[in-house]
Amino acid sequence: MRGVRWRRIASQVGRSVTVWAVSTLTMLVLAGLLPDFRLQSADGDSATRIAVTAALGAGAFGVLSAVVWPLLVRLLLLVPAFVLGLLVFFLNGSLLLLALRINPSGRGEVAPETAVIVAAVMSAVASATGAALAVRDDDAYRRRLLRLADRRRRAGPPCAATPGLVCVQLDGVGHEVLTHAVRKGLMPTVGRWLSTGDGAQPTHRLAPWRTDWSSQTGASQLGILHGSTFDVPAFRWYEKDRGEVMVCNRPTSAVELQRRATAHTGDGGLLTVDGASRGNLFGGGAAEQALVLSIATRRRGRDNRSRAGYFAYFSDPANAVRTALSFVAEVAREIGQSTRARIRKQRPRVSRGGLYPFVRAFATVVERDVVVTAVMGDLLAGRTAVYADLVAYDEVAHHSGPCSRDAEKVLQRLDRSLALIEKAAEHAPRPYRIVVLSDHGQSPGETFRARYGLTLADLVRAGCGLPVPRKAERTHSGAEARAAVRAALRRPVEEGEQHRPARNSQPIVLASGNLGLVSFPDVPHRMTKEEIEARHPALLTTLANHPGIGFLLVRSEEHDGVVLGPHGTEIPLAELDHEPGPLARFGPGAADAVRRTHSFPHTADIMVNSCHDPADGEVLAFEEQIGSHGGLGGAQSHPFLLSPLTLSAPVAEGAELTGAEHMHRVLRRWLREANGPQVPISTEAEEERAA
Repeated sequence: MRGVRWRRIASQVGRSVTVWAVSTLTMLVLAGLLPDFRLQSADGDSATRIAVTAALGAGAFGVLSAVVWPLLVRLLLLVPAFVLGLLVFFLNGSLLLLALRINPSGRGEVAPETAVIVAAVMSAVASATGAALAVRDDDAYRRRLLRLADRRRRAGPPCAATPGLVCVQLDGVGHEVLTHAVRKGLMPTVGRWLSTGDGAQPTHRLAPWRTDWSSQTGASQLGILHGSTFDVPAFRWYEKDRGEVMVCNRPTSAVELQRRATAHTGDGGLLTVDGASRGNLFGGGAAEQALVLSIATRRRGRDNRSRAGYFAYFSDPANAVRTALSFVAEVAREIGQSTRARIRKQRPRVSRGGLYPFVRAFATVVERDVVVTAVMGDLLAGRTAVYADLVAYDEVAHHSGPCSRDAEKVLQRLDRSLALIEKAAEHAPRPYRIVVLSDHGQSPGETFRARYGLTLADLVRAGCGLPVPRKAERTHSGAEARAAVRAALRRPVEEGEQHRPARNSQPIVLASGNLGLVSFPDVPHRMTKEEIEARHPALLTTLANHPGIGFLLVRSEEHDGVVLGPHGTEIPLAELDHEPGPLARFGPGAADAVRRTHSFPHTADIMVNSCHDPADGEVLAFEEQIGSHGGLGGAQSHPFLLSPLTLSAPVAEGAELTGAEHMHRVLRRWLREANGPQVPISTEAEEERAA
């Protein structure tokens, strides 16, 4: 045992000396290339003296990076995490200036602007060298990842030998998109798990599942993590009893939704037992939470580590430099891609200017890197259950299209993230079963405004006999990544509509992808079809007969609820199974989804779903998105579930996986399987127990 310990110490010392030597050589090369960086006096020094100066400078810089940098980052968590990325180069350059100042040789001089370059290069080279040496040693590789992730287990039970479960959510990736990406070779890690084309035995199974009517992250993730999607009719909706607009990616709304789900189920969530929640809207009952929106507005404390993920990642200066450089490159890439689309007059197209390039870079670089590193640390710490959300694809697909080249490039990078997580699992203290899933898909199509020159709000005002603005105003996108950016900036998330609208007679019109909601705030209850027609005789006819509208849902005094379509179509909810009418174009399950939403207390006075073309899967978004989700129609309702074959089948053969609440029960079963017999229990037995 003592011999093993000494060999480990000798190996660590050898790696440290090698990194020091490489850093010294890097400093000598940079001193020879950069005119404002010198390692000798003005009169000149011998080669030996210069080498000693470089060695001492590199050693001092390495010590400062290891000791002082984490302290600086922890202090800078008082400023927005988004700003921290902008300070990376300045801080790193300052450490180099300090290292040269305290150099015992008395030599070394560098201009401040050159110090930034030298420090960045040295950090990157030192990190790459350390990683290359450590990866040959499993113990060293594991210790390095633990150090980078800063996820040492605090007082608690020792790590169990039973398998853990890690769930990675690829936000917005539909089942069709994933299978197409695997066939094209864009996602080799997923392809290897499914063993497509190489003759090897697969390790995972792929299955589609179907969302509720509200096909968006708020409803799906709340159902997956907390077991309830009850009373979440859309991404945003107006609640008459509270006089408030609820928005799933607003921190205050996320807190309330999580509270309601917990009260509804009587359970804390999927991750209550030794779990970790990373990059999600909701905590899932996890004790370890980082970058979770529902705790973003609370003061930082023992029970609130929403920003700990940023510190864990940026505490390594090489990580900070690499991510900052990738961030800048992603901004440039987006500007180039949007300019090319504009020059080619690509259709459909939405505006991608303003702050969007920075929002995209945050989602595809910063949040991805921080979340993946946090998950790797959780695996190496041996946590029982981990759930993490990667929003990169969803953000890009909203603006570039679900099947665009831009979105495909993001899928390639996400596949590399899965490979990193798989590699970390190999070094974890317990076996892990990696589950990859999505919360919804995305349906392509131009915007309602682009096709008809007016927004849904304009159409509603026209049907009510109210004046319509000459120029249609855009309905801003409510993509999840924008909420993450604003939370990182410590700014409240506002989506354009008022948080508490005035209770006047004018309708409140809200958009959730291709799902629209119309509410009359001065009427305290949900209005019936008869009440709406008495107040605004032309409104329902105007909406139902518009070519961009698929169908409407309203209450009815005679039939409780009815679906309205063009040419006077009116079908009671109870008769939809036999006479689907306008719902026929939306596929199986549409009637059940509409009936369930009708039962929610806060369903809007009028629920509006845009038209859908089954031939090409297109819908018309009421937001400024050419890849949208939130309602019924096309790929948005068909996400995927990729699970190991060592777990029981999600559903019995021939059955369908429907709804996020069903997904929650499946994941619950898999967690129980880890503590039971090694042979997975049958799906039929589990379904009988649930019933």
